[in-house]
Amino acid sequence: MKNKADIAVAGLAVMGENLALNMESKGFAVAVYNRTGARTEAFAGGRGKGRNILPASSIGELCDSLERPRRIMLMVKAGSPVDELIGQLLAHLEPGDIIIDGGNSFFKDTMRRTAELQKKGILFVGTGVSGGEEGALHGPSLMPGGDIRAWEHIRDIFRAISAKAPDGTPCCDWVGPDGSGHFVKMLHNGIEYSDMQMIAEAWELLRRFCRFTPETLAALFEDWNRGELESYLIEITSEILRRKDPETGAYVLDLILDSAGQKGTGKWTAECALDLGTPAATIAEAVFARCLSALREERLAAAEILPGPSVSEAQDGKEFAESVRQALYAAKICAYAQGFQVLRAASLEYNWNLNYGDIALMWRGGCIIRAKFLDDIKRAFAADGDLANLMFDPFFSDALAKAQDSLRKVVAAAAMSGIAVPAFSSALAYYDASRSKRLPANLIQAMRDCFGAHTYERIDRPRGEFFHTDWTGSGSVSATSTNYNR
Repeated sequence: MKNKADIAVAGLAVMGENLALNMESKGFAVAVYNRTGARTEAFAGGRGKGRNILPASSIGELCDSLERPRRIMLMVKAGSPVDELIGQLLAHLEPGDIIIDGGNSFFKDTMRRTAELQKKGILFVGTGVSGGEEGALHGPSLMPGGDIRAWEHIRDIFRAISAKAPDGTPCCDWVGPDGSGHFVKMLHNGIEYSDMQMIAEAWELLRRFCRFTPETLAALFEDWNRGELESYLIEITSEILRRKDPETGAYVLDLILDSAGQKGTGKWTAECALDLGTPAATIAEAVFARCLSALREERLAAAEILPGPSVSEAQDGKEFAESVRQALYAAKICAYAQGFQVLRAASLEYNWNLNYGDIALMWRGGCIIRAKFLDDIKRAFAADGDLANLMFDPFFSDALAKAQDSLRKVVAAAAMSGIAVPAFSSALAYYDASRSKRLPANLIQAMRDCFGAHTYERIDRPRGEFFHTDWTGSGSVSATSTNYNR
């Protein structure tokens, strides 16, 4: 075993343990530390036994055990625990040493930490890590950003432990400055929320309209996974639908309470979209759908009070299932278009100069939204690096032209039968609003100007000129000085 470690992992919960084992399996000596010493000892004597793992009982011992420049990856809870651990490390580090935050930190915290540590000569990296505990162990998607000087010192380790795309390309590349890596991971999670919600809505429609058995549904999702919708989430949906509880013999899915949890990254994505003035309604609706699911007691009460239609007749199974498949594909395109619009807006706002095609490549393996679909996104941005919206790419516009009727049919059928499909519905609204030459926003501007003198632009005058009308005949001729677009 080496006397000095190549890299350290601080924080030995499941993700930290698995990343440490992944690094060691690729030939790197790994120092490990946990605030609770018993966990460090348990790991070193258990899963880490006989491996090139160097346990440390203190922060000082951890830092002393590392080759220079020291590389320390933090796998602790986001927020104040990250700042506290950084503060403890600083007493033992030297200029040129590298701290890597691999948790789900908010990107503005990463921006702050990068700037603060840069003043002390410490190189800070905020990296997205996607793929859950299995990904951490066998190969996650890694999205590092921060101080570019750190990349040459961590590149080989990160690319060695990352997932590999079908063509062998590591699902890891440098994203950009300060908080860009954590922003991209946050956006990945926001898209993940919409993906999961749309799949759940598709399952609900098929279950209630076609009255398919769980086995039939599982076979259907398995078939879908061989085509345009091929993805990790479709794959595991098929597996979930087949699983039975060994004690009761019932399908496990039927035993799970319909109240979905969340950890906050989807909410952050929706909030950032609002801050950037960029539409991401499908992602936001997926977040709100989880919030509404959590109000289970209120929903049970409302079910006894609020009237609505019911599904009276079963649909033709084969035909309707194909409509749902196409609707899911169309809605997925719309959701990803929204996600990449948010990325584009953030890149412009924070001067990150993101490469959207490379980001799509990083998501092809290891991460939760890995899918065949991402190759098409890469091709779209390779053809036009300044593509304003994925829906404008010929491949995706053609796909939407073919699938939009199915999306309309499915949303209409759901509405007439009282089945909530917020992700499908918002995707369709986004598509229709995006292709509209004229929206009713002119009436909104008129109302804003009427009650608040917020002004408006005119179609017969150049953009950037603002006007005000005295709508009531008794108002002021002056207007507010600023017209807000966000």
